Amino acid sequence: MAEAADFQGTRPSPARRWLRRTGALLAGAPLLAGVLQLPAPSASYASEAGIAAEVTGSRTVDVSLNSLSPSVPSDGDTLTVSGTIVNKGKQAITAAHVGLRVGPTLNGRSAIDDAAKNNPYAGTEVGGKYVTKFARLAPGVPQTFSISVPVDKLDLGSDGVYQLGVTLTGRTTAAPYEQILGIERTFLPWQPEAADTKTRTTYLWPLISTSHMTAETGSNEQQTPVFADDDALAAEISPGGRLERLLGLGKDLDVTWVVDPDLLASVDAMTRSYRVQVNGSSTTTTAGTHQAVAKQWLGELEAAVENEEVVALPFADPDLASLAHNGTPVTGSLSHLKDASTVAATTVESILHVTSDTDYAWPVDGAIDPSIVKVATSAGAGTVLTRSDSLEEGGALPYTPSAARPIGGGVTAVVADARMSKAFQGDMTVAGNSTLAVQRFLAQSLMLTLQVPDKQRSVVVAPQRLPTAGQAQTMAQALTALQGGNWSQSAELSAATKAKPDAGATTRVPSASSYPSSLRKQELPQTAFVQIEGTQRKLDSFQVVLSDKSRVVTPFGRAMDRSMSASWRGRATEAMGYRNGVERYLIGLTEGVGLIDKSEAKLSGRSATIPVTVQNNLVQGVDHLVLRLTSTQPSRLSIGDGAYEEQPVSVAGGHSQSVKFTTNAHANGRSAVVAQLFTEDGRPYGPEVTFDVKVTEITATVMLVIAGGVLLLVLAGFRMYTQRKREAARQAALETGNAPTDDEAAPAPADGTESGDGAKSGDDHDTRNGREKASAPESGAADPEHPGDPDDPSPDTAPEITDPSGTGERVDR
Repeated sequence: MAEAADFQGTRPSPARRWLRRTGALLAGAPLLAGVLQLPAPSASYASEAGIAAEVTGSRTVDVSLNSLSPSVPSDGDTLTVSGTIVNKGKQAITAAHVGLRVGPTLNGRSAIDDAAKNNPYAGTEVGGKYVTKFARLAPGVPQTFSISVPVDKLDLGSDGVYQLGVTLTGRTTAAPYEQILGIERTFLPWQPEAADTKTRTTYLWPLISTSHMTAETGSNEQQTPVFADDDALAAEISPGGRLERLLGLGKDLDVTWVVDPDLLASVDAMTRSYRVQVNGSSTTTTAGTHQAVAKQWLGELEAAVENEEVVALPFADPDLASLAHNGTPVTGSLSHLKDASTVAATTVESILHVTSDTDYAWPVDGAIDPSIVKVATSAGAGTVLTRSDSLEEGGALPYTPSAARPIGGGVTAVVADARMSKAFQGDMTVAGNSTLAVQRFLAQSLMLTLQVPDKQRSVVVAPQRLPTAGQAQTMAQALTALQGGNWSQSAELSAATKAKPDAGATTRVPSASSYPSSLRKQELPQTAFVQIEGTQRKLDSFQVVLSDKSRVVTPFGRAMDRSMSASWRGRATEAMGYRNGVERYLIGLTEGVGLIDKSEAKLSGRSATIPVTVQNNLVQGVDHLVLRLTSTQPSRLSIGDGAYEEQPVSVAGGHSQSVKFTTNAHANGRSAVVAQLFTEDGRPYGPEVTFDVKVTEITATVMLVIAGGVLLLVLAGFRMYTQRKREAARQAALETGNAPTDDEAAPAPADGTESGDGAKSGDDHDTRNGREKASAPESGAADPEHPGDPDDPSPDTAPEITDPSGTGERVDR
């Protein structure tokens, strides 16, 4: 009954309260003595009593507020509250009604926090006809209600934030008297007249998503991009999707757009031909089909941000805290942040055709420490977006200071208000949650202004990075009400950054030990940055040999930016899978250029050339490579003039190139030879190829036979030349009439011997008639004039010839 009296607003005098307490003690003394003599209740009974206690008193009925309109009432308005009630007890409730109760104004922002947690005071019921009655409420059956009350009936006084209670009053069989059986509390901002000095409120509107594109691109000239998936991104930008709602709601609000260039690049890639991996496989892809929705979303965004302030985060929104805590020990990690910052502005401008501001760094949840600030500003950002629960107001200020704070080193911290920034977390698809969030946000905003009504301050609100569609809807509802109110005006983030800081506001950056452990557990581990840097080293070695470096530098550079994205928080397995995929694809490309394995080579001579083949399976050509062939036993087999020889290599795309090396054998036997590609700066490229060269030296006898054969060929050629010369001379003499005809030629001697010119003429005659004559007697003695006819049998091979073989012989393979 006392609780009911408090809810109804009755406040007895101190003397009457003393008399009531004394009477209660006297009346309860005999009952207390009896209770002390009873045995202690069992555990099961205590448990049942606890369950029963959960659904008695003001918790018997669950009251939910589905809507409250207008959120910020003015004179002459009618306040309408609607919602749902559910009897959670076991007994039916009779003679019930739902009414509104208005409590006193709250004093300070902390009072709002306390009232939202647990405040048994409900205020005075408006009553009369402004209630919704229920004859009977059965257990577990939801009922809806709607109450409309003129604002002038609420008895609101001076400007401020009022408690507003919605209560259900009724009776049960166990308690057949009127009592409050359910209550929901919210806040009603009251500022009917425009404030003399308005608060400047900046609201960040984030367009950020997770990573969707891979490092893989097509082999065509357009380099068709490949997505790990596109259904997830398509769902976000399709009607009703998260990003579609953010865009559709944000274009009608005065907000500062905060965009991730990776999101823009991904949607832009979807507007053209693109491929999608099948079951995460880089070898199997299918054509993407969401071009239409991508074009529509991107076109609407371009129109929405025209003439609006756009802040571009570094590409793929790198996790600054992870970099600071785990990435800085790994050499080269910070260079990725600088690259991501550099490409951000050009990406936004090329896609949205607006100039973006890249001077802001936004750590996750605005949590900072000295190392995070150092990393955040290392890439050129001069402003860090933090939050008041990280950089506490502190000091002796009795009010919330402006957002901008100098924190040393020429760096400005823009401190977002934690209460307002976290107002829309949770499930905002539940109408009751959404209504309470809107009213609490507006109450905090008005209370902030009323702290020092004559002092202008700038307030920044930085909500969660990835608001859901329901959260976006609630944020837009609250902002619409705020921008229609009388105490706040919209401002851009750049204006809040340039606002004059409040003297006495805290500027000390918290220590590393103050960083929330819950956030630290979600960070990328150091092993992630080690892997990313290892991939970067492979990319550095690969790109120097390419004729068109941009085909790999750009997609892989952006993929490594995505590997450090803050969107991987809480998704460690997916993050590792993405990094592994990038590395595997790069290794596959580098293996497309290499040496073809060789089997044993046979060197049948003292000098020969050995071919080594370089194959290029890439689409583009490779150059700036050097092929080195090294002999492991230069005393037996030398390459060129020494132990090794190097030759530059250039191979067109899709081709192979054989490079020939001159070798010199010094002894018979096997000798191992190593072929290795190098970049021009001396770094090995790809695996080496090792093969054996078997040296079989040619004997001296064989060398003499070959030399004799060559000599016979030369003499035969000389003989043919002289015969043709004589025939030409004879024909010339016949034509001038000075030479005898064939019939006038002298006959050959009867004994068949040859002498002088006659023998040669006979020889010529026989040659003209196609007959071949032996050039030596049957005894086999060589004719001194005709030492080597082409048809003569080759001489026998001598036992051994030790003269060196000629150069230019081919290797038997």
